[in-house]
Amino acid sequence: MAGFHHVEVWVVDLAEARAEWGWLLSELGFARDGEWPEGESWAAGGAYLTLTTSPNTSGVTHDRRSPGVNHLAFKAGGPGRVDDIMARADQHGWRPLYQDRYPHAGGPDHYAGWLENSVGFKAEVVADES
Repeated sequence: MAGFHHVEVWVVDLAEARAEWGWLLSELGFARDGEWPEGESWAAGGAYLTLTTSPNTSGVTHDRRSPGVNHLAFKAGGPGRVDDIMARADQHGWRPLYQDRYPHAGGPDHYAGWLENSVGFKAEVVADES
């Protein structure tokens, strides 16, 4: 059986990550299922995403243009749900990207929004239902 078990995102400022990622993940149907002084995990669909600090981080921002993870793409439900998340994202630390081509920056048959948080991590919110 294929699929992700989990994704771990290293963060520098856990309080900021909890606010930004916590909002987005809860909007997308994830539920916090673990919390400890250096991090937390959010679960949905049999997989989970962990936000954690580490003494081994080498910088304070994420450079999605360097080798490594460019962005995480999340199923959001219907187009109206994508629109709702995109409309409120800037109130929760996320900056909309590619607004001049929204919601079809990924092509005419792909309804999605892209967001970037305060440290440069990009997330894609995809309409996966009609």
